[in-house]
Formats: sequence, structure tokens, C-alpha cells
Amino acid sequence: MKKLPLASQRDVRRWALHTANAHRREFALMLGMFCLATLIGLAGPQLLGRLVDGVVEGGTAARVDLLAVAFVVVLLAQAAARKAARFRARKFGELVLAETREGFVGNALTLPLGTVEAAGTGDLLSRATSDIGRLDHAVRNAAPEILIAVVTVLLTTIAMVVTSPLLAAGLLVALPLLVPVNIWYQRRIPAVMASMLDRWGGLQSIAHETVEGARTVEALGLTERRIRTSRAALDETILSERKLRALQMRWLPALEISYVLPAAAMLLLGVLAYSQGWAGLGTITTMLLYTQAMATPLNEALFWLEDLQVALAAARRILGVQPTPQGDAVTEAPRGRDIDVSGVRFGYTADREVLHGIDLRVPRGERLAIVGPSGAGKSTLGRLLAGIAAPTSGSVRIGGTEVSTLADDVLRGEVLLLTQEHHVFSGTLRENLALPARRAGGEWTDDELRAALASAGAAEWAASLPDGLDTKLGSGAYAVPAALAQQLALARVVLADPHTLVLDEATSLLDTGSARDLERSLNSVLEGRTVIAIAHRLHTAAAADRVAVVEGGRITELGNHDTLLAAEGSYARLVAAAS
Repeated sequence: MKKLPLASQRDVRRWALHTANAHRREFALMLGMFCLATLIGLAGPQLLGRLVDGVVEGGTAARVDLLAVAFVVVLLAQAAARKAARFRARKFGELVLAETREGFVGNALTLPLGTVEAAGTGDLLSRATSDIGRLDHAVRNAAPEILIAVVTVLLTTIAMVVTSPLLAAGLLVALPLLVPVNIWYQRRIPAVMASMLDRWGGLQSIAHETVEGARTVEALGLTERRIRTSRAALDETILSERKLRALQMRWLPALEISYVLPAAAMLLLGVLAYSQGWAGLGTITTMLLYTQAMATPLNEALFWLEDLQVALAAARRILGVQPTPQGDAVTEAPRGRDIDVSGVRFGYTADREVLHGIDLRVPRGERLAIVGPSGAGKSTLGRLLAGIAAPTSGSVRIGGTEVSTLADDVLRGEVLLLTQEHHVFSGTLRENLALPARRAGGEWTDDELRAALASAGAAEWAASLPDGLDTKLGSGAYAVPAALAQQLALARVVLADPHTLVLDEATSLLDTGSARDLERSLNSVLEGRTVIAIAHRLHTAAAADRVAVVEGGRITELGNHDTLLAAEGSYARLVAAAS
């Protein structure tokens, strides 16, 4: 299965810099608060060092008490500053996440449907949920904690160099271990993280598809097969997690040792400096406290670093969802409305061709029914006619213009595909209906919305709602049955006003009587439009101008209902089987 692309690490860095630059004030304020908290904390070891020197030198009790009180005040001030800094970090994180979510949804909505379906809805779903959740967790928690650690280590190092350059040289003993180990780790971790998240995305995709198609799985006796597939995906996911842990278990011990070594080296240097009179006990105490102060944020950074690395890998997946460039897409509507299909072949994969040389002409205003056994390629042909997918070879043209070259906004004004899968969005009935943009601009009037509902046979239901067009629908609000959701989708089609409509079992959720009533009510609306109906209910075919029988990816019969019945071929057998 084709995967949605990943952004590069460079793209992630560019996004981070752009975000920080776009919110310079908030970012600078957050960073300033962290620096202030660290600077206040640096006064604590200095005060304790002076306290030691005061005791050794026989200072007065009042001076010792004053230094002790000052130390407590510094601790309280540092705690207050850190709390304020973390609050700023959370606020900045919320702002970044809100923009990231909105950008992701906006980009996802512009993806061609064919791209989403080729990658699988599970891949997109995992990026929209799990990956954004990982980024959310890191921005709220890991990033602020690691930022605190980085600022603390930098400023503490500067304070140590200023306090005693000789003792500060003890920090250098960690570099021969720290530098090569981190270079080794950073070269390997991006690929391991990306693989792990890809496996988790695949597992979520399999679970999502299994749940969505549970009835089909049971009906076809595929339950055990799906269980085996899920277990195999889970095993791969666990293996990718183990690879990550194995890498970290080689890296973490080296880091632990790297910040213990400076303390040991500083003790040895302290003994030498004190014996030679180069440093007093207070200075040595201050330096050791600084070393200890660096250990705590380093431990915190190590604790949160994995979350940040996972978030960076998740950011690559999130930022990888970008609008597909339209390139040389045609932005002008075709001059004609006849549909010509010539030599069309199509396969979802290179080794599996579904359609094998389809030739078909659909004049403007014709009602064509496409029938045939399950798996014959009817829905695939409908998708090609609607421009959702492009043929592997051959052409599908409207008015002489290749359908797949039309810009999305132009294409949806020419031809729409309506399937049996419909979604009711969380919002009012008015908002659900008004999704199609008005070509003349402005808002849809209540009368226009009600007329569209009447055309779809849902006027009485809408009138019965407690708040009419302003009734809240969807999750947590007024529940909409599947059949009515289908009628709402038909009402949106009426408002979109395409000249060609491809119906792929669009009334399948309605009973036969309701479906016929709805189709009759739509007759006036569909008058003059080209209607291509992929039908399992053969009464639809009987009412069509022509019927195309698709078998094995080919059109085997084409003609009107009576002619095909008289031919006693595949169509006649389908009618007889349905009787």
C-alpha cells in the first residue's frame, strides 16, 4: 500500500524556526522566563559557598543566619519563576498546537481523494490522532523540560567558569565520551523512530479497517485471516519498539557516566587546589553544588528526550501531509459536457489491473446505468468518470478536456461522485447543508436549503427538528440515521449543482420503496443532467436511457433495457436472478 510522504528533518527544523519567528514575542517571553529562573537558581550555590567560608573563617551567627535566609528566599523565587516559565511554555505550546492542527486538517482536506485512498484512511487517521497527540505531549511537557535543562546547563557552565576556571576544567573529561556517543546515536535514531511510527500507523490502519468492515469480514469468513494480519502487524510493531530500546540501552549508560565523571574529576582538582591554596572550601563547595545542579536537569532531559524524539518523528509525518501541487491543472470549465472514455485501463497496483480497455461515450443529459456482478469494476469506473483517480492508460474526457487535469474546484462543478458512505458533521443542519460553495458567492438562503431538502425527500424530517435548520447534529447532539444522512448528502449535491452526477449505490441505505420515492422526487432536479448510476437494484437500470453491463473489467453489453432483455445475455440473466 502506498504511504503518505514524510517531511524531511530539514523541513521540521524550518517549521520550528518559522513557528518561533511567527510568535517572537511569546517565544522570547517564555525563553526569558526560563533564563530568569535559572539565573536566580545560580545564586543558591554561591550563597552556600559563602556560608561555608563564613563558618570556616569564624563569621558571626547573624551573618550565617542572613545567608541561610537569603538561600531560602532564592529557592522560593526560583520556584515562582519556574512556575511562571512553565505556564508560558504551556501557553505557547497550546498556540503552536492549535495552528498545527488547523494546518494539518486544511492540508488533508485538499488532498486528492485518490491519494488518501491509495495510502489508506488509517495512515491519515493515525497522523491526525496518534501523531498529533505525540506532538501535543512533547510540546506541553518534553520541550519545556528540555529547554529548562539546556538553559540551566549553559548558564551553570558559564557560572562555573567565572567562579573557578581551574575546577571548571573538570567538565572536559566528559567530552571524549559524550561527543562520539551522541554522534553515533543521532545518526541512527531518526530512521528507527520513523520505522516505529510507521509500524504503529500500519497497525492502527489495520484495526480501523477491520472494525469498519467487520460485517463484510464475517460474511466472507475472513475473521481468522484478519486476526493473523493484525497479529503480524502487532509483532512488527513490537519488533520496531525493541530496536528503539536496544539503541537507547547502548546510549543512556554512556550519558549517565558522562555527567558523573566531571564530579569525580572536580573533587580531585579540588583537593589539589585547596592544598596549594588556589581555592577555598567555599569555592569548592560552590563548584560541586553547581555540578550537582547540572545533574538534575540532565536527568530530566534524558527522561523527556525520548518523547521529544518521538514527537520529531511524528512531526515529520504530520508535516508530510501537504497539498498535492496542481501543476498545470486546467482552471477553465470544459466547453462541452459529453463524456468520452477511450481505451481506459486501470489498476490499483502494478500487478493487478481492474479495468481492461473500456470504451464508452455518454452524451450530455443521458441517464446511464452501470450494472454487473460484485468485483466487476463498476465502482472503479465510476471513480474514473468522477476524476477521483486517473486511468493507468487511455483517457476520460469531458467536453474534450481530460478529467484528471481539471483543477479540483472546477472538477467538482462539473461532475460529482455520490457513494453510500456519508458523514454528518458536528454542527447545525444549516452548516451541514451549506458545505458546497455558491458559485455566485454569498450565503445559501433558508428557502434554498429547504428546497434542496425537499428534493432529497427530507423536508418533513427537517421540519420536525426542534430548532429547524439550526438544530445541532452529529456526535453528542441530534442523532441522524444512516438513511437520512444519505438524503442530506443528496441535498448537498442539489446545492452543488453539477452537470454530471455519478451515483454509486447512493440510495443503498434506503428500503426499496423509499429509494423509488426518492428517485422520483429527484427526477425534476436531475432533469437535463447527465446521471451515471452504478446500481444493484435493477429497477434503476430499467428506467435508464441505456445500460452498460460490466464483467471482469470490461463492458460486455451496452443498450437500453428492452434491447438487452431481448438479447438474453448477461443483463437478462441478472434481471432473472433478481426476480
